[in-house]
Amino acid sequence: MEEEKLLAVLRLQKCKAIGDILAKKLIVNVGDVAQVFKEKAALLSKINGIGSHVLKHLFDPKNIALAAKEFAYIQKNKISYSYFLEDEYPTNLQHCIDSPILLFKDGNLDFSNPKIISIVGTRNMSSYGRDFCNQFVKEISAYNPIIVSGFAYGVDICAHKAAIENNLQTIAVLAHGLEEIYPKVHKKYIHQVNENGGFLTEFWHEDAPLRENFLRRNRIVAGISKATIIIESASKGGSLVTADIANSYDRDVFAVPGRTTDIYSRGCTSLIKNNKAHLLSSASDVVKMLNWDVQEKPKPIQRELFIELNEVEQKIYDLLHKKGAQLLDVISLECTIPIYQLSALLLQMELRGILKPLPGKMFELA
Repeated sequence: MEEEKLLAVLRLQKCKAIGDILAKKLIVNVGDVAQVFKEKAALLSKINGIGSHVLKHLFDPKNIALAAKEFAYIQKNKISYSYFLEDEYPTNLQHCIDSPILLFKDGNLDFSNPKIISIVGTRNMSSYGRDFCNQFVKEISAYNPIIVSGFAYGVDICAHKAAIENNLQTIAVLAHGLEEIYPKVHKKYIHQVNENGGFLTEFWHEDAPLRENFLRRNRIVAGISKATIIIESASKGGSLVTADIANSYDRDVFAVPGRTTDIYSRGCTSLIKNNKAHLLSSASDVVKMLNWDVQEKPKPIQRELFIELNEVEQKIYDLLHKKGAQLLDVISLECTIPIYQLSALLLQMELRGILKPLPGKMFELA
């Protein structure tokens, strides 16, 4: 990524009045992230959600210095990162409207494997939960999935260690910057995780593990995966928040049943009882639900389309053919088509049977 572009992304990240959704809206409407800070305030104010309060923070000169400092750290330490519109960005996460516009990476991460599952749960893990987690990862290792968790006490670290023991890639999603480690006792696992996967975070290198950061972290854990598995959880906790987020993304959620008298099974029982999670008794439940047991048919070398497309429609088709389902805003930005024009084009292509809409303003080829 060009220096000017990365500095602009960092400035957007640091802007207190702008979250990831609004940041993406700005980028889509202006056409390029670097152009956001060159555009006149009068024009930006016409974008829905951009008022005087947002503009004040957007052009806060303090953010320029902060972005420059973080940029220097990235350059000096050769930190890897992924921008949400680039191919290296995790595909599943790219489909989430509130996903981070920039992610920082450390280790040997490889997102080419589509079989990604998140395993989360209580920090106060019981022997029952530990045994189930270890056995589950051992069973599902035959399908070579990527195991994602949050590097915390209890279920998280158990999932990471089980993945390493079974030679699976594991991704630890952090609620702080790469210069921090929480909990500190888990420093001894850093090398093993980096060797078998790595760390992922949206936070800058000096960001501390604040309470609110863990809640933000949960959407990455839920969004990066095809399915989220809750091993054990009390009636309240971060794991249930992750489950709710996964459900909002239309991802599968699984929960391990336990005894009704067990405090750290009540959350799982509630999820299953309220049809917010599938009951999980073994790895085969996940395999069947995600169709991993179905042998993939050979893909045709070239897909023939007997419908004549104009130049603009061909750009949309080529994008969806290359990258799969995409958000409306992403299509607009990638194909440089204003939203008001794109909506009509997508409808016409849908009526002609070329593409189909999905939940959350997403589209894919029919």
